[in-house]
Amino acid sequence: MEWTSVQLRSLVELPRRGTITAVADALGYTPGGVSQQLSTLEKAVGQRLLRRAGRRVELTDAGAALARYAERMLGVESEAIAALERTTTAITGTIRMGLFATAAAEILPIALTQIQHHHPNLAVRSKDIDVDEVHDAVASRAVDLAVGLDYPDVPIQRDPALRQVLLYPERFSLAFPAGTAPSSERISLADTGSSGWILPAVDSHYGRAILAVCRRAGIEPDVRHEVTDTAATLALVEAGVGIATVTDLMLGLRPSRVDVVPLTERFERHIVAIVRAEAESRPSVGALISVLRELELTETTGQ
Repeated sequence: MEWTSVQLRSLVELPRRGTITAVADALGYTPGGVSQQLSTLEKAVGQRLLRRAGRRVELTDAGAALARYAERMLGVESEAIAALERTTTAITGTIRMGLFATAAAEILPIALTQIQHHHPNLAVRSKDIDVDEVHDAVASRAVDLAVGLDYPDVPIQRDPALRQVLLYPERFSLAFPAGTAPSSERISLADTGSSGWILPAVDSHYGRAILAVCRRAGIEPDVRHEVTDTAATLALVEAGVGIATVTDLMLGLRPSRVDVVPLTERFERHIVAIVRAEAESRPSVGALISVLRELELTETTGQ
């Protein structure tokens, strides 16, 4: 029997996603492409692997049996890639990296420049991913490594198949429309009074973290504008319609005329790198993580 990694990945993802379209979104293919991969896999094994269940697609007994082994085979493949990379002193290969939007704008250009300088034989292919989906993208092997966020106040549930490496923490401040910030050096969330807020959706990881910190300070923010995009949030603050939590990385995304005041409460987020456990030993992955960590060290030294 012959099969490809793409076919095995498609099979493994189907029970998790439930539909061909969802599998295609996770792996970065078209639904037609995923259907073709699975159809070819069925022909290779000579058995039906899928069956319809309403609008969803399920694995047959044969499909479920092969999926269990497919997960292990994909893991061994990753280990083999790591072993091959370790046979040479040069850092080579290709890494598929996922990043959320702010990281793609602020971190990726500098990281790629550093990679080219220090490891010219290492190719990095990047993909913009929703910040709440970066862990899932690594788990599904859609990317080899992702730059994501974690919040100590509402930690992401750990997947034993993944490893999370802290790159650096960022503390939050409050952004006010220009000329409206209090004169104090710091401000407590409890002192924001009746200010209107510009916050992300409450069901997002970021939204849950902000609510947890606000409620710990004894306030319930009056959310007047629910916005996920950082640049849009800063534009709204600048327009005078509300206040918002910001970090230095977020402020770098869009030059804005806003007043920024540090919080007395410790509210922070962690910029993290996420990899699968079997990929952690790849020299190329280690080199990219080192570059990402050094970027923050350089930035901190310059402040």
